[in-house]
Amino acid sequence: MNFHILPFAEPDAKVRLFFQDEARFGRLDEISSCWAPLGVRPIVPSQMVREYMNAFGAVDPISGDRFFIIAPACNTLWMNAFLQGLSEHIGKDYALVCLDQAAWHTTKNLIIPDNIRLFFMPPKTPEMNPIEQLWKVVRKEFKNKLFKTLDKVVDYLCVVLNGLTDCVVQSVTGREWVISMF
Repeated sequence: MNFHILPFAEPDAKVRLFFQDEARFGRLDEISSCWAPLGVRPIVPSQMVREYMNAFGAVDPISGDRFFIIAPACNTLWMNAFLQGLSEHIGKDYALVCLDQAAWHTTKNLIIPDNIRLFFMPPKTPEMNPIEQLWKVVRKEFKNKLFKTLDKVVDYLCVVLNGLTDCVVQSVTGREWVISMF
């Protein structure tokens, strides 16, 4: 059996598994079916404004813990900011972060904190990443909503992300194969 020394000396530090991904949210709304009384046709506002912000997120399906930042772009600069924030969020713990192979995840310019190790999913397999299902839950909150500015989108996204509970994250992302490993 091989033993590995973790790069810190905290005796009560935990090794935690996170799944990471990004999602785009903006003013280009998604019209969806909704409830209306019999005989009434609902009127839903619509707009075609192509302004977006990106949410970087990481979830721990075991504990339900999560960390998000909202950024104007998906690139190395923002991925570095995300990893630094995640590192501070987990403190003395050690994170194994599973992510896809986007260019900003695999660049040599990525600054990976000492308490984080990255490992990658096979290409073109988003179904393997449990956070993808969490984005679907978040996106449901945006259906049939109209935002006058991009700042309003960001404000609402913050409300939705901050409203996620440990139980919701666990129930959406806690797949049996993940839970059985930890």
